Amino acid sequence: MDETDRSRAFTKNVKRIVVKVGTAVVTGKDGRLALGRLGAICEQLAELNSEGFEVILVSSGAVGLGRQRLRYRQLVNSSFADLQKPQTEIDGKACAGVGQSSLMAYYETMFDQLDVTVAQMLVTDSNFRDKDFRKQLSETVKAMMKMRVIPVFNENDAISTRKAPYKDSTGIFWDNDSLAALLSLELKADLLILLSDVEGLYTGPPSDPDSMLIHTYIKEKHQEEITFGDKSKLGRGGMTAKVKAAVSAAYGGIPVIITSGFVAENIAKVLNGLRVGTLFHKDAHLWAPVVDTTSRDMAVAARESSRKLQALSSEDRKNILLDIANALEANEKIIKAENDLDVAAAQEAGYEESLVARLVMKPGKISSLAASIRQLAEMEDPIGRVLTKTEVADGLILEKTSSPLGVLLIVFESRPDALVQIASLAIRSGNGLLLKGGKEARRSNAILHKVITDAIPKTVGGKLIGLVTSREEIPDLLKLDDVIDLVIPRGSNKLVSQIKNSTKIPVLGHADGICHVYVDKSCKVDMAKRVVSDAKLDYPAACNAMETLLVHKDLENNGVLNELIYALQANGVTLYGGPTASGKLNIPETQTFHHEYSSKACTVEIVEDVHSAIDHIHKHGSAHTDCIVTEDSEVAEIFLRQVDSAAVLHNASTRFCDGFRFGLGAEVGISTSRIHARGPVGVEGLLTTRWIMRGQGQVVDGDKGVVYIHKDLPVSKRTEEVENGF
Repeated sequence: MDETDRSRAFTKNVKRIVVKVGTAVVTGKDGRLALGRLGAICEQLAELNSEGFEVILVSSGAVGLGRQRLRYRQLVNSSFADLQKPQTEIDGKACAGVGQSSLMAYYETMFDQLDVTVAQMLVTDSNFRDKDFRKQLSETVKAMMKMRVIPVFNENDAISTRKAPYKDSTGIFWDNDSLAALLSLELKADLLILLSDVEGLYTGPPSDPDSMLIHTYIKEKHQEEITFGDKSKLGRGGMTAKVKAAVSAAYGGIPVIITSGFVAENIAKVLNGLRVGTLFHKDAHLWAPVVDTTSRDMAVAARESSRKLQALSSEDRKNILLDIANALEANEKIIKAENDLDVAAAQEAGYEESLVARLVMKPGKISSLAASIRQLAEMEDPIGRVLTKTEVADGLILEKTSSPLGVLLIVFESRPDALVQIASLAIRSGNGLLLKGGKEARRSNAILHKVITDAIPKTVGGKLIGLVTSREEIPDLLKLDDVIDLVIPRGSNKLVSQIKNSTKIPVLGHADGICHVYVDKSCKVDMAKRVVSDAKLDYPAACNAMETLLVHKDLENNGVLNELIYALQANGVTLYGGPTASGKLNIPETQTFHHEYSSKACTVEIVEDVHSAIDHIHKHGSAHTDCIVTEDSEVAEIFLRQVDSAAVLHNASTRFCDGFRFGLGAEVGISTSRIHARGPVGVEGLLTTRWIMRGQGQVVDGDKGVVYIHKDLPVSKRTEEVENGF
């Protein structure tokens, strides 16, 4: 069971929740209420309340609000002479008294708009010395929650008699974090959520780029490793106080989550079992070893292994691929068994037909994958090829050579065969690799990863290819721009967009596969029917499948359009029409041309000519793959030159746009980017260049003694470095 599964396990039966909101969440930098942020939290709590959860709110922020208000009053009531004098610090207890009424007024107003009743509960440290008080408090709160009232607790700083507010002098509580922990234990809550201004607990100050988010706090490991920054400049405790409170509650039997109050819906995400923030649990030490592996560890290990891979000879790297191909075929039965379990689970869960289709590893798939790996192995070694060679000056030789990118992060959905293709390409190109597949292919990905990494020699190490098992690890990985060199998302438009908006690491990929086939008036009818049918039906879920059929207007009159429509409908394709075609063909009008069906459905539209087809593609396409069917060579050339897509085809199905079919051995994905790589991305797209210069003691010395000739020299296939195994 991974950490996400554990989160779902302990949140499954949660009914009574204590939520503590810190000062930095309640107020903005100017000390005023953060209305939008706090309103979003109130909406989440109101929704939980309506769903039958028992909600207890502990809120800081009164002192900060009061100080802001009193400073304003002090300014208004001061003379110019008063303002020239040193300003005295405003009494904190007075701030608490003024701010508490403002804070509670806000909660009452906001919750009233959400049809929820709240009750103010001000307590002091000394109250809890009285056993009768504790008993009465518990009974009162339970009565309130029974009537769906949300009690709002705060320490009554205005009348507190404690002289050491930052220390636990009484052994009861010392701030609102410890108050929340105490209430969780007193009221026998099922879960405590501490909302902060950061994502959770880090190994060091969050501002330190080397600090990593700790998903599960293990006391035996982390209490000696964590370095805290300064305490909160707004509240009294900061992260140190939160950790102490969380440990106290967790070891008392109450699971605790520290997470960000700045992120919308984080409370709901916690209750849905998503791994957000830091989890504290009394059994955490049983879940994971004291020494665990972070996302950074995986990326660094992949980089170190990739350098060992690059140090091997070309023949040794080739043999690794051949061993992997053999291992896949030897383990075909167990791979198929695991894949069958994934498919059955996906069907039972009600996944879309197109996703299930991509998940299935059909008979012969393993043999096909093994064949593509062997083809890749037999290709010329791409690492260290000399691309250009120049004599810069007499005896000074400069070479531009091919080089691995470094470490790749691939996030893909559904298709387990993609794991094999990507892994083989990474090995051939000398790159380290981190893979994150979809949960629907969990078993398939796990067995494929094991088979592949077991075939990698120990001199390189299986850590060359890391398998990320939790979706919640992706945000951490996307922050590692110093150790991950390229991210390639393979999946939905939503997935690609989310990744592009969440990282500074370069992203290569395509968001949509809106592929077109344009049938011109000069087409051969039988050819057109074959190409159109194959483009749609060979694999409807593929990104290179036809989604829009464009037909020249003249084909409506000679009956060819009807033949094309019949060929599709006879094979179960659902058709939608553009504004022109829908009326003439009596089919439903499409809501949008920019839609990827990924199933037996497509859009049809009638156009004036090739120029109209090109305009349509540029307006509604995704620059992925587009095709023309015509016997007019002049029209074909216009289409091939002017359609600005990654792949453009003449009289050939869009399904040919594939790394294996293009002779690349395999593909890591298809890119519609115009930078670095475009179209099917094979080995070449996973390489960069570097420069190697060989001299005889030359120096620049202000260019006084150097005569630059920049003479092109013939290139040999490989550098001496690579030949010697460096």
